[in-house]
Amino acid sequence: MQTLPKVDKAGLLDKIKNGKYMLFFTAGWCPDCTFIKPAMPEIEADYPDYTFLKVDRDENIDLARDLNVFGIPSFIAFQDGKELGRFVNKDRKTKQQVEKFIDELPVAAD
Repeated sequence: MQTLPKVDKAGLLDKIKNGKYMLFFTAGWCPDCTFIKPAMPEIEADYPDYTFLKVDRDENIDLARDLNVFGIPSFIAFQDGKELGRFVNKDRKTKQQVEKFIDELPVAAD
Protein backbone atom coordinates (compact mmCIF):
# COMPACT_ATOMS: atom_id res chain seq x y z
CA MET A 1 0.00 0.00 0.00
CA GLN A 2 1.33 3.40 -0.95
CA THR A 3 1.50 6.10 1.72
CA LEU A 4 0.12 9.44 0.66
CA PRO A 5 2.55 12.24 1.54
CA LYS A 6 1.26 15.43 3.12
CA VAL A 7 -0.99 16.96 0.49
CA ASP A 8 -3.87 19.39 0.20
CA LYS A 9 -7.20 18.57 -1.43
CA ALA A 10 -6.18 20.01 -4.81
CA GLY A 11 -2.97 17.94 -4.76
CA LEU A 12 -4.93 14.80 -3.86
CA LEU A 13 -7.46 15.34 -6.64
CA ASP A 14 -4.63 15.84 -9.13
CA LYS A 15 -2.97 12.59 -7.99
CA ILE A 16 -6.18 10.54 -8.24
CA LYS A 17 -7.61 12.09 -11.41
CA ASN A 18 -7.13 8.86 -13.39
CA GLY A 19 -8.02 5.41 -12.11
CA LYS A 20 -9.65 3.92 -9.04
CA TYR A 21 -8.35 4.76 -5.59
CA MET A 22 -9.21 3.75 -2.05
CA LEU A 23 -8.08 6.17 0.64
CA PHE A 24 -7.47 4.55 4.03
CA PHE A 25 -7.39 7.21 6.76
CA THR A 26 -5.48 5.99 9.80
CA ALA A 27 -3.17 7.10 12.62
CA GLY A 28 -0.48 5.34 14.62
CA TRP A 29 -2.20 6.01 17.97
CA CYS A 30 -5.61 4.69 16.83
CA PRO A 31 -6.49 1.25 18.33
CA ASP A 32 -9.30 0.65 15.81
CA CYS A 33 -6.84 1.37 12.98
CA THR A 34 -4.44 -1.16 14.49
CA PHE A 35 -7.32 -3.66 14.57
CA ILE A 36 -8.00 -3.46 10.79
CA LYS A 37 -4.36 -3.04 9.70
CA PRO A 38 -3.54 -6.81 9.58
CA ALA A 39 -6.46 -7.36 7.16
CA MET A 40 -5.46 -4.57 4.80
CA PRO A 41 -2.99 -6.55 2.62
CA GLU A 42 -5.68 -9.18 1.99
CA ILE A 43 -8.34 -6.54 1.28
CA GLU A 44 -5.94 -4.82 -1.07
CA ALA A 45 -5.21 -8.12 -2.86
CA ASP A 46 -8.95 -8.87 -3.18
CA TYR A 47 -9.56 -5.54 -4.98
CA PRO A 48 -6.67 -5.14 -7.44
CA ASP A 49 -8.60 -2.62 -9.55
CA TYR A 50 -8.11 -0.09 -6.73
CA THR A 51 -4.88 1.63 -5.79
CA PHE A 52 -4.91 1.80 -2.00
CA LEU A 53 -3.46 4.92 -0.42
CA LYS A 54 -2.72 5.05 3.29
CA VAL A 55 -3.44 8.55 4.61
CA ASP A 56 -1.95 9.47 7.97
CA ARG A 57 -4.76 11.52 9.46
CA ASP A 58 -2.43 13.50 11.73
CA GLU A 59 -0.02 14.40 8.92
CA ASN A 60 -2.96 15.28 6.64
CA ILE A 61 -5.31 16.86 9.19
CA ASP A 62 -6.32 19.66 6.78
CA LEU A 63 -7.09 17.14 4.04
CA ALA A 64 -9.12 15.03 6.49
CA ARG A 65 -11.08 18.13 7.49
CA ASP A 66 -11.64 19.18 3.86
CA LEU A 67 -12.97 15.67 3.08
CA ASN A 68 -15.12 15.60 6.25
CA VAL A 69 -13.22 12.69 7.77
CA PHE A 70 -13.71 13.14 11.49
CA GLY A 71 -13.33 9.52 12.57
CA ILE A 72 -10.78 6.84 11.81
CA PRO A 73 -10.23 4.30 10.43
CA SER A 74 -12.15 5.52 7.41
CA PHE A 75 -12.25 4.70 3.72
CA ILE A 76 -13.14 6.84 0.71
CA ALA A 77 -13.32 5.41 -2.82
CA PHE A 78 -12.64 7.54 -5.89
CA GLN A 79 -12.70 6.90 -9.61
CA ASP A 80 -11.13 9.43 -11.96
CA GLY A 81 -11.12 12.03 -9.20
CA LYS A 82 -14.80 11.64 -8.33
CA GLU A 83 -15.94 10.18 -5.04
CA LEU A 84 -17.75 6.83 -5.41
CA GLY A 85 -18.54 6.28 -1.76
CA ARG A 86 -17.30 6.51 1.80
CA PHE A 87 -17.16 4.38 4.91
CA VAL A 88 -16.40 7.19 7.33
CA ASN A 89 -17.09 7.00 11.04
CA LYS A 90 -15.16 6.47 14.24
CA ASP A 91 -16.24 2.85 14.73
CA ARG A 92 -14.01 -0.21 14.60
CA LYS A 93 -14.29 -1.87 11.20
CA THR A 94 -13.92 -5.55 10.34
CA LYS A 95 -12.52 -7.02 7.13
CA GLN A 96 -16.04 -8.17 6.24
CA GLN A 97 -17.48 -4.67 6.72
CA VAL A 98 -14.79 -3.06 4.58
CA GLU A 99 -15.27 -5.65 1.82
CA LYS A 100 -19.07 -5.18 1.95
CA PHE A 101 -18.54 -1.43 1.54
CA ILE A 102 -16.27 -1.98 -1.49
CA ASP A 103 -18.62 -4.57 -3.00
CA GLU A 104 -21.55 -2.13 -2.78
CA LEU A 105 -19.77 0.78 -4.45
CA PRO A 106 -21.38 1.97 -7.68
CA VAL A 107 -19.60 1.20 -10.92
CA ALA A 108 -18.72 4.52 -12.53
CA ALA A 109 -19.18 4.83 -16.26
CA ASP A 110 -15.92 4.74 -18.20
